[in-house]
Amino acid sequence: MSDQGTGTLNVPEGCHIVAAPSMSEMAVAVVASRYNSVVVQRLLDGAVARLVEHGISRDMITVVLVPGAWELPLACRRLAEAGGHQAVVALGCVVRGDTPHFEYVASECASGLQLAGIETGVPVAFGVLTVENVEQAEARIHKAAEAVRSALEMADLFARLRASARQ
Repeated sequence: MSDQGTGTLNVPEGCHIVAAPSMSEMAVAVVASRYNSVVVQRLLDGAVARLVEHGISRDMITVVLVPGAWELPLACRRLAEAGGHQAVVALGCVVRGDTPHFEYVASECASGLQLAGIETGVPVAFGVLTVENVEQAEARIHKAAEAVRSALEMADLFARLRASARQ
């Protein structure tokens, strides 16, 4: 049985975790692709709902719309570079077609989003569905909530690390 994505670890005795700022103080950007908008709208609605469930107030959530998945990395990177957001969540849906276009878009989107996070030091979460058909996308709408969880967990970790370094 796997605990992929939901596993827990115990902090070894004698070690500590530094407290981080509360979630209500966290600003999060959500960048959503307009391409395949029927699917992405559900991802966006789910992501915002999950952020609110985690205590992020709506006025601390910035939503940015871009044409397609190809544009997600650049927008996420600019938001991360601009400052003011502790995390960025990228949402999109790339459906395989009859040409190799799918592979290029999906691969470069994933690489670009990872690079945006690495180069800016701001967590950029991957909420982009890469699927064979719309039915598969519908079955994976919950991935938006997983991306939000990852973004918040990493932002919390980075806040804890900053707080720990100041002590």
